[in-house]
Amino acid sequence: MVPLDQLTKETILSSKVLAEVFDQEDELYRAELLAALSIRATELKVKTEFREMVKAYRKVDSETKKKKQKTAMAENWTHFSDHKYEPMKCGQWIVTDEGVRLYDPQSGRQDVIACRHPIIPVRRMQNLQTEEEQVTLAFKRNGRWRELTIPKTTVTKASKICDLSARSILVTSESAKLLVRYLADVEADNEENIPVILSSSKMGWIRGKFLPYDNGIEFDGAARFRQIYESIQSHGSREKWYQRVLDLRKKRCFEIQFMMAASFASVLISIIGGLPFMVDLWGQTEGGKSVTLLLATSIWANPNKGMYYRDYASTDVGFEALADFLNHLPVVLDDTSKRCQSVEKRFEEIIYNLCSGKGKTRSNKELGINRENVWECITLTNGEKPITSYVSQGGAINRVLEVEAGEHFFPDPQGTMDTIKHNYGFAGMDFIDVLKDMGKEEICRIQKELQAELMNDDKMQKQAISLSIVLTADKIATERIFKDGEYISVDEAKEVLVDRNELSDNERCYRFILDKVNMNGHRFDATTKCEKWGMIQKGYALIFNAAFDELCREGEFSKKSFLSWANRKGLLQTQGGQMTKNKKVGGSTVRCVWLRIEEEPEFVPVESEQMEKVTSYRGYTEKLNYIQREKNKKINF
Repeated sequence: MVPLDQLTKETILSSKVLAEVFDQEDELYRAELLAALSIRATELKVKTEFREMVKAYRKVDSETKKKKQKTAMAENWTHFSDHKYEPMKCGQWIVTDEGVRLYDPQSGRQDVIACRHPIIPVRRMQNLQTEEEQVTLAFKRNGRWRELTIPKTTVTKASKICDLSARSILVTSESAKLLVRYLADVEADNEENIPVILSSSKMGWIRGKFLPYDNGIEFDGAARFRQIYESIQSHGSREKWYQRVLDLRKKRCFEIQFMMAASFASVLISIIGGLPFMVDLWGQTEGGKSVTLLLATSIWANPNKGMYYRDYASTDVGFEALADFLNHLPVVLDDTSKRCQSVEKRFEEIIYNLCSGKGKTRSNKELGINRENVWECITLTNGEKPITSYVSQGGAINRVLEVEAGEHFFPDPQGTMDTIKHNYGFAGMDFIDVLKDMGKEEICRIQKELQAELMNDDKMQKQAISLSIVLTADKIATERIFKDGEYISVDEAKEVLVDRNELSDNERCYRFILDKVNMNGHRFDATTKCEKWGMIQKGYALIFNAAFDELCREGEFSKKSFLSWANRKGLLQTQGGQMTKNKKVGGSTVRCVWLRIEEEPEFVPVESEQMEKVTSYRGYTEKLNYIQREKNKKINF
């Protein structure tokens, strides 16, 4: 640098002088030079101009350094000697076989350690049900790469990422913040290189694909269902399984054919738009009920003990979670007589819930609402007694198809077990391929034809709908999978249905009133102009007392007997020892029968304040011909 005393007004304000100053790496020496130059600028009477020049040069110098830093960071990539994974941009981080270190472009130091072994994010998974993300980390320990898929929230908080130490990742409370920062930086810099994969915690039909058979959607469900998920696969010899089943079908054993058809039928529920239901194979003898259930399981999965099928040693929450996971695949539960104490106490509720297709709404520990469990499948079960013998609610009859097992109906159960233990999972895949080829329209056409034929019989109509779905599956499987002409006949299948006359008067009255509520939604809707029967409120039909009297007279039922029965079954809300309960409607108090409904009708519920202008039922005189309407009624999915 030119000696200070030789600097002129022109030279002290030149960029050359300032460049020499700012090139000094020693910040203390740089400050001393600037101070001396400032004194000389004062002597030359250009102090203000010098300050402005220094200010401008500082700005330019800072921007230049930032650009250099960004360039250096952009050019920094992961480097592994085995080339197991493609290189990734890693910014200011040094990522090698030695681990992850922080690079400071100003100091050039690399001694700040985030992790002492290689680790990189290689995949993101986005759940289709919750939209929550998981991330897959690849890391190398003891010379071997491993992959670990975890919730995204685990790698975004230092307090949570420490938990990965239990999964062989070297992270401590001191390095946690750095590791979180590193993983976030790499993900942000490599969005185009880190694939986003759609995932599901449920099986069955997902966006036109069927899990777990189709590619493009991966399973990310709970670890407790991993074994079941892995059991849903083909194994062994396709020919051996099919030959065994074809031989059984030739023997025309109704119990075997029906349970297998029900297993196939589970994946039709969502296509057709039906409701979930149960199929129960019961009988006192050891005729092969368990083998039949396992044979039905082998259509989809490994039937060996502890794999796909389950027993009743669980809880209502456990059953809900299992049904939610399987979604469209059948739930298989073995032996109703071996249910545990907790299940026994709530057995009726469990049956009802499994057939409702919807779990209870529950909050989580963060006081939020968990994703609601939903499913559309068939539950296959067996036992020594009919499953409805364990319940008292009349609605259970509608939700269960019961098949009585004959004495020693299963030919050669041991030979069948030996076959299906080592050969399974082929028919389910074949059936799904057939359904995709057929399309929804053709499947629904077959079901509606069978439903119309079944509806001509004086049997339970909801059961008839369920039965039509089973027969649809049997027809498709017979024609396109087995190709043997061994159909289940409609007349044979009708024996499964319960005759209306077999129900008690009070059960029939309950079904009658529920049907009336569903068929006459406008009479519970304040937005329609007609005489009202009541309102719908939180799972109950509030029926005006006079309207309820008229309904009982129309159906020729005893109001007193029914209300006493319904109260015992827990189907009523009562008040003051009376079978009715007060409800304020338009400023007036009205006595109503508060009757629990199984499925809430799809119309707008009526609130009290909406009822001010509702015409009283007392003027209602119209008589409906219930029997004729039931005969003519066509139910479409």
